[in-house]
Amino acid sequence: MKYSKLLTFIVIGLLASVVTFFIYRQNFHFLDAVDLKLKDARFKIRKNVQPDNRVVIVAIDSKSVNELGRWPWKRSVFAGLLNSLKEYGVKVTALDIVFSEPSNSKEDTALSRAIEKNSSVILGYFFRDEKEDADPKAISQIELSKIKLLKIAEGVVSVPVYHRPFVETNISLLGRGALDFGFFNTDPDADGPVRKSTLLMLYNGEIYPSLALKALRHYTGKEIMLEVEPFGVSSLRLGDMSIPSDESGRLTVNYYGKGGTIATLSAVDVIKKRLKNEELKDKIVFVGATEVGIYDMRATPVESAFPGVEIHATVASNALQGRFILRDGRIIAIEILCLALFPVILTLMLGVLRNSFLGLVAFIFVSGVYAVFNYLLFRNYSIDMSLLYPLSSTAMAFISSEAYRNLVVERKNRYLKKAFSSYVSPELVAEIIKNPDRLALGGAKKEITVLFSDIRGFTGISEKLAPDVLVSLLNEYLGPMTEVVLKNNGTLDKYIGDAVMAIYNAPLDVTDHPEKACRTAIEMIDKLKGINGSFKQKGLPPVDIGIGVNTGYAVVGNMGADMRFDYTAIGDTVNLASRLEGQNKYYGTHIILSEFTVEKVKDKFLLREIDLMRVVGKEKPVAIFELMTDGNSKLADGFSEALKVYRAKGFQNALDIFTGLAGEHNDPVAKLYSERCREYLQTPPPPDWDGVFISSKK
Repeated sequence: MKYSKLLTFIVIGLLASVVTFFIYRQNFHFLDAVDLKLKDARFKIRKNVQPDNRVVIVAIDSKSVNELGRWPWKRSVFAGLLNSLKEYGVKVTALDIVFSEPSNSKEDTALSRAIEKNSSVILGYFFRDEKEDADPKAISQIELSKIKLLKIAEGVVSVPVYHRPFVETNISLLGRGALDFGFFNTDPDADGPVRKSTLLMLYNGEIYPSLALKALRHYTGKEIMLEVEPFGVSSLRLGDMSIPSDESGRLTVNYYGKGGTIATLSAVDVIKKRLKNEELKDKIVFVGATEVGIYDMRATPVESAFPGVEIHATVASNALQGRFILRDGRIIAIEILCLALFPVILTLMLGVLRNSFLGLVAFIFVSGVYAVFNYLLFRNYSIDMSLLYPLSSTAMAFISSEAYRNLVVERKNRYLKKAFSSYVSPELVAEIIKNPDRLALGGAKKEITVLFSDIRGFTGISEKLAPDVLVSLLNEYLGPMTEVVLKNNGTLDKYIGDAVMAIYNAPLDVTDHPEKACRTAIEMIDKLKGINGSFKQKGLPPVDIGIGVNTGYAVVGNMGADMRFDYTAIGDTVNLASRLEGQNKYYGTHIILSEFTVEKVKDKFLLREIDLMRVVGKEKPVAIFELMTDGNSKLADGFSEALKVYRAKGFQNALDIFTGLAGEHNDPVAKLYSERCREYLQTPPPPDWDGVFISSKK
């Protein structure tokens, strides 16, 4: 039987793997987008990585705009920038800017001469979907930048790289002195972030390289070599440097960190020659805007507003370091193996473990192992494996296994839950299911709060009603009251006729049990209004209740015999709570608390002390308090002052105050004390009178 159960769990794991693999092969866009978001998190967890120091960004930043004037700048300013870069010994200068419209002749000429003099400038341009009337001379200039070393395999009908029908170029005057040209389009994924850099673009039947690719070509001195198979790009190289693009000529960008991680210098510092020579000598420099107001910002996995120019610089740095994010056939095979293996490992563990909690721990452990394994491969080797699908197959195996466990294996647990859920809180049911030994006989001393509630004058009501109507009335009353007890983490100890006894902090610990009991009492009074409304509609008499609450130590546990026992509490704490409930009728109140409960909740509710009571069989008096549900703080304050006068034997003054309170607020407690004051004025108490009321009721 044991091996049969284990085999069932293993089969569940295998089925989960098969189902997930089927979903994996369907490439559902929504699920792939979720997987990408999970992968993005790895960049944020990973600490910043050191980029290649041969790549530098010269930024049109807020500092430069503040010193040189608002954007756009005059082209003579750019001429000054290029002249300074020449003097610093920059090897390649790539402009993430397009000068597509003529300025005045003087400005355009100045920039054209600076480009020609610099001799290392790669001009940027971009392709468009919207029609653009381009200068034929400018078009002929960028045609020289197309990929020349191109090998197309037999059977290739079309090259499946990105295609755009129009182009926006620099004016031809500037282009004639440029070293080369490269497009700087950035194409985000469907959900917004730029995760891949487009390295190749198809235009007018020719393939053109990106700005970053052209910068690398001139920095390394190697030609770009491209091979295309029927499925797409198969190889993209610069000499011995292989760039692992996908079939459409896009490269997954291995971001180093947030914007500014790649060395970034202010354009104004270059123009005004504030830098050391070694900061730019023999570097690849990408010139572009990082000032937010110019808005060349892109959403990326590392940051929601990442400088567009730094994406191109990151691609160049990735290539120089060989730090590419890798995802080839071998990695996909490992990914599929994990998708199949981890669910089986988990279900093996679930077949051995006995309960759902340990199963959850096993699930978290196995999922955590894969997540850590995935992250370490990414951090240390830049290997890109799916997070969603292997974790999903593991989660499916866990859910299916637990469903099997609960539907087939744990029938006894369901029976126990059904048997006890009507009497105790869901937390206690869970504890009983978890540890049935708790149902054995025995008790322990523990601090608890006890609540008693009782219907006033129930004997008179019962005499007027038929038995079936009386039972219906009781059920309609006890049901909602029980719900209130369970809602506040109480344990329904028992029904005593029309009375309800509840305990808090047993058998499960409830740290704020006095407060929970008080809130139960308040909600009971509030719930009673709705119950009486229902009774009125049915022609039943309204009911009123009294509630007593006490906190203290009692013996709690299962009491009785082996064949029949009851989880309950016994001791003076329970007895006092019962007596407090009975005193409500005498004082005309609804909720009475002992001083022991009040000490725990005095700052959380509106309370007033109503008497010092010495119960039968006890020498020491107990201060008792009314939990006021009407929020009448004026009455509470006035009563407190009157009580002080009363206990000081100022019965005439106390009588005046109590009478005023009784008249103004219709307060039954004040009326009671008015009668006491009159009695003491006629028959003064003995000299050793301590203000204590002696209860004759048990």
